[in-house]
Amino acid sequence: MSAQRLFAQSTVLLVVDVQERLCAAMDPMSLARMLKRTVAAMTGAQALGVPVIITEQYPKGLGPTVPPVKAAATSFAPVEKVRFSAALPEVLSQLGDRTQVLIAGMETHVCVFQTVRDLKDAGLQPFLLSDAVLSRNVLDREVGFSLCREAGASLTTVEAALFDMLEKAGTAEFKAVSAAVK
Repeated sequence: MSAQRLFAQSTVLLVVDVQERLCAAMDPMSLARMLKRTVAAMTGAQALGVPVIITEQYPKGLGPTVPPVKAAATSFAPVEKVRFSAALPEVLSQLGDRTQVLIAGMETHVCVFQTVRDLKDAGLQPFLLSDAVLSRNVLDREVGFSLCREAGASLTTVEAALFDMLEKAGTAEFKAVSAAVK
Protein backbone atom coordinates (compact mmCIF):
# COMPACT_ATOMS: atom_id res chain seq x y z
CA MET A 1 0.00 0.00 0.00
CA SER A 2 1.38 3.41 -0.90
CA ALA A 3 1.49 6.36 1.48
CA GLN A 4 -1.70 8.37 1.70
CA ARG A 5 -1.37 11.87 0.25
CA LEU A 6 -2.53 14.81 2.37
CA PHE A 7 -4.67 17.58 0.91
CA ALA A 8 -5.15 20.84 2.83
CA GLN A 9 -8.78 21.11 1.76
CA SER A 10 -9.46 17.60 3.13
CA THR A 11 -7.55 17.93 6.40
CA VAL A 12 -8.15 18.99 10.00
CA LEU A 13 -5.56 19.22 12.79
CA LEU A 14 -6.74 17.75 16.10
CA VAL A 15 -4.72 18.73 19.18
CA VAL A 16 -5.57 16.32 21.99
CA ASP A 17 -5.32 17.28 25.67
CA VAL A 18 -2.14 19.37 25.86
CA GLN A 19 -3.00 20.53 29.37
CA GLU A 20 -1.09 21.93 32.34
CA ARG A 21 -1.20 18.94 34.71
CA LEU A 22 -0.48 16.40 31.97
CA CYS A 23 2.45 18.50 30.76
CA ALA A 24 3.81 18.73 34.31
CA ALA A 25 4.12 14.91 34.34
CA MET A 26 6.24 14.80 31.15
CA ASP A 27 10.01 14.84 30.74
CA PRO A 28 10.79 18.58 30.39
CA MET A 29 13.10 18.24 27.36
CA SER A 30 10.70 15.93 25.53
CA LEU A 31 7.81 18.23 26.37
CA ALA A 32 9.65 21.28 25.01
CA ARG A 33 10.30 19.50 21.68
CA MET A 34 6.70 18.26 21.48
CA LEU A 35 5.26 21.71 22.22
CA LYS A 36 7.52 23.33 19.62
CA ARG A 37 6.33 20.84 16.98
CA THR A 38 2.66 21.17 18.02
CA VAL A 39 2.83 24.96 17.71
CA ALA A 40 4.56 24.55 14.32
CA ALA A 41 1.78 22.20 13.21
CA MET A 42 -0.87 24.68 14.29
CA THR A 43 0.85 27.66 12.67
CA GLY A 44 1.48 25.80 9.42
CA ALA A 45 -2.02 24.30 9.32
CA GLN A 46 -3.64 27.69 9.82
CA ALA A 47 -1.46 29.19 7.05
CA LEU A 48 -2.80 26.48 4.73
CA GLY A 49 -6.43 27.02 5.74
CA VAL A 50 -6.56 23.77 7.72
CA PRO A 51 -8.90 24.05 10.72
CA VAL A 52 -7.49 23.31 14.18
CA ILE A 53 -9.62 21.60 16.83
CA ILE A 54 -8.38 21.44 20.43
CA THR A 55 -9.68 19.11 23.14
CA GLU A 56 -9.30 19.18 26.90
CA GLN A 57 -9.66 16.07 29.05
CA TYR A 58 -11.52 16.90 32.27
CA PRO A 59 -10.06 20.42 32.61
CA LYS A 60 -11.26 20.73 36.22
CA GLY A 61 -8.76 18.01 37.15
CA LEU A 62 -6.06 18.34 34.47
CA GLY A 63 -6.09 22.10 34.07
CA PRO A 64 -6.41 24.19 30.92
CA THR A 65 -4.55 23.93 27.64
CA VAL A 66 -0.99 25.18 28.08
CA PRO A 67 -0.28 28.80 27.06
CA PRO A 68 1.92 28.09 23.98
CA VAL A 69 -0.82 25.98 22.37
CA LYS A 70 -3.56 28.38 23.36
CA ALA A 71 -1.55 31.32 21.97
CA ALA A 72 -0.98 29.54 18.64
CA ALA A 73 -4.72 29.10 18.04
CA THR A 74 -6.35 31.76 15.87
CA SER A 75 -9.56 31.05 17.78
CA PHE A 76 -9.66 29.11 21.02
CA ALA A 77 -12.77 27.10 21.85
CA PRO A 78 -11.62 23.73 23.24
CA VAL A 79 -13.95 20.76 23.26
CA GLU A 80 -14.16 19.46 26.82
CA LYS A 81 -14.32 15.71 27.26
CA VAL A 82 -14.24 12.96 29.85
CA ARG A 83 -13.92 10.07 27.36
CA PHE A 84 -10.35 9.22 26.46
CA SER A 85 -11.08 9.33 22.72
CA ALA A 86 -11.39 12.78 21.18
CA ALA A 87 -13.50 11.39 18.32
CA LEU A 88 -16.62 12.79 19.95
CA PRO A 89 -19.76 13.97 18.13
CA GLU A 90 -18.78 17.58 19.01
CA VAL A 91 -15.44 17.05 17.26
CA LEU A 92 -16.69 14.99 14.32
CA SER A 93 -19.37 17.59 13.54
CA GLN A 94 -16.61 20.20 13.08
CA LEU A 95 -14.94 18.13 10.34
CA GLY A 96 -17.60 18.85 7.74
CA ASP A 97 -16.58 16.94 4.61
CA ARG A 98 -12.90 16.75 5.61
CA THR A 99 -11.73 13.16 5.94
CA GLN A 100 -8.05 13.44 6.87
CA VAL A 101 -7.15 14.16 10.49
CA LEU A 102 -3.67 15.11 11.69
CA ILE A 103 -3.29 14.26 15.37
CA ALA A 104 -1.01 15.88 17.95
CA GLY A 105 -1.22 15.65 21.72
CA MET A 106 -1.02 13.36 24.68
CA GLU A 107 -0.79 10.74 25.84
CA THR A 108 0.17 8.67 22.81
CA HIS A 109 -0.86 5.30 24.26
CA VAL A 110 -4.18 6.44 25.78
CA CYS A 111 -6.16 9.40 24.40
CA VAL A 112 -4.23 9.70 21.14
CA PHE A 113 -4.43 5.96 20.37
CA GLN A 114 -8.14 5.71 21.24
CA THR A 115 -8.82 8.78 19.10
CA VAL A 116 -6.97 7.23 16.14
CA ARG A 117 -8.91 3.98 16.50
CA ASP A 118 -12.27 5.76 16.70
CA LEU A 119 -11.49 8.08 13.78
CA LYS A 120 -10.56 5.07 11.64
CA ASP A 121 -13.74 3.27 12.73
CA ALA A 122 -15.69 6.38 11.65
CA GLY A 123 -14.26 6.03 8.13
CA LEU A 124 -11.70 8.82 8.46
CA GLN A 125 -7.95 8.72 7.75
CA PRO A 126 -5.85 9.53 10.83
CA PHE A 127 -2.28 10.79 10.50
CA LEU A 128 -0.20 10.65 13.66
CA LEU A 129 2.26 13.55 13.94
CA SER A 130 4.93 11.44 15.60
CA ASP A 131 7.01 14.45 16.68
CA ALA A 132 3.98 16.20 18.22
CA VAL A 133 2.73 13.44 20.52
CA LEU A 134 4.03 12.44 23.93
CA SER A 135 3.61 10.01 26.81
CA ARG A 136 5.13 10.11 30.27
CA ASN A 137 7.59 7.38 29.39
CA VAL A 138 9.31 6.26 26.21
CA LEU A 139 7.91 2.71 26.23
CA ASP A 140 4.31 3.93 26.42
CA ARG A 141 5.00 6.37 23.56
CA GLU A 142 6.54 3.62 21.41
CA VAL A 143 3.68 1.22 22.18
CA GLY A 144 1.30 4.06 21.34
CA PHE A 145 2.96 4.38 17.92
CA SER A 146 2.48 0.65 17.30
CA LEU A 147 -1.13 0.72 18.46
CA CYS A 148 -1.89 3.72 16.25
CA ARG A 149 -0.25 2.08 13.23
CA GLU A 150 -2.19 -1.16 13.85
CA ALA A 151 -5.40 0.86 14.16
CA GLY A 152 -4.81 2.31 10.69
CA ALA A 153 -2.98 5.59 11.24
CA SER A 154 -0.30 6.80 8.89
CA LEU A 155 2.74 7.94 10.87
CA THR A 156 4.30 11.19 9.74
CA THR A 157 5.98 14.28 11.14
CA VAL A 158 4.83 17.87 11.32
CA GLU A 159 7.21 18.97 8.58
CA ALA A 160 6.40 16.03 6.28
CA ALA A 161 2.65 16.60 6.66
CA LEU A 162 2.78 20.35 6.11
CA PHE A 163 4.99 20.12 3.03
CA ASP A 164 2.81 17.31 1.64
CA MET A 165 -0.21 19.60 1.83
CA LEU A 166 1.80 22.56 0.52
CA GLU A 167 2.88 20.79 -2.69
CA LYS A 168 5.10 23.63 -4.04
CA ALA A 169 7.47 26.42 -3.09
CA GLY A 170 7.36 30.08 -4.02
CA THR A 171 4.05 31.02 -2.38
CA ALA A 172 3.07 33.01 0.70
CA GLU A 173 1.92 29.74 2.25
CA PHE A 174 5.34 28.20 1.59
CA LYS A 175 7.02 31.10 3.41
CA ALA A 176 4.65 30.76 6.37
CA VAL A 177 5.12 26.98 6.62
CA SER A 178 8.90 27.27 6.24
CA ALA A 179 9.00 29.81 9.07
CA ALA A 180 6.77 27.62 11.26
CA VAL A 181 8.95 24.51 11.00
CA LYS A 182 12.31 26.24 11.61
